[in-house]
Amino acid sequence: MLDPLDTPCISSFHADVPDAAQPGNRSPTRRQFLQALAAASAGTALPGLAWADIANNTADRVPDGAPIDTPEAALATLLQGNRRFALGRMTSCQVPIGPLLRETVEKQEPFAAVLSCADSRVPVEMVFDQELGRLFVARVAGNIATPEIIASLEYGVAVLGTKLVLVMGHGHCGAVKAAIAAKPAPGQISSLYEFIQPAVQQAGHDLDAAIHDNARIQADLLATSSPVLSKAISEGTLRIVPAYYDLATGVVNVLKA
Repeated sequence: MLDPLDTPCISSFHADVPDAAQPGNRSPTRRQFLQALAAASAGTALPGLAWADIANNTADRVPDGAPIDTPEAALATLLQGNRRFALGRMTSCQVPIGPLLRETVEKQEPFAAVLSCADSRVPVEMVFDQELGRLFVARVAGNIATPEIIASLEYGVAVLGTKLVLVMGHGHCGAVKAAIAAKPAPGQISSLYEFIQPAVQQAGHDLDAAIHDNARIQADLLATSSPVLSKAISEGTLRIVPAYYDLATGVVNVLKA
């Protein structure tokens, strides 16, 4: 009799995202892909070349089972996984959970860390189609770099060896909305505002712009305020990249720093 824990789950989500692999969609050249990957790993975006083109290039993608030992490979792997999620072609759900649970009891080997909002609509492992033990995730409302969050990400880099930290804002972020409104709030909620205010001051009352700027500011804060993270960056073993998750499409876009 099959153990329920050894039964893979089934992915059924399909977003309306163009598939570059379908007939009629022009695939990027090798040169375009390499340019885009280099730009993405630097936290920039190239006009005219979508994230899907980066993730869908079969010649240059990170092969299944290949070691993810550079920041560039880590970012490419995340983008490939996000493409599968947005197209409803997830593979992580095909991995039986029973053996995976047993394999990860004694160790974890995440290749990337993600600082994400605590919003229930942003399930990080699903968004990047990664199974248990592959991502080191820190979540807090507004994806802000508090001392506790910085300490957590330092552990991910210094102890667990993560090669990439992705700071991911998302559409319709309630924490950013609240910081823009700056109204009194119960309990400790208003303590979030001070971390988001620099983005609000920079973007004004434009919610999307503030969400983008907040991701950039928090990424820069991580890179400059932590000796552990800045040392890894200077040694070339770590990149910190801001990104934006679209709730409607499931697509993650790397932001220009």
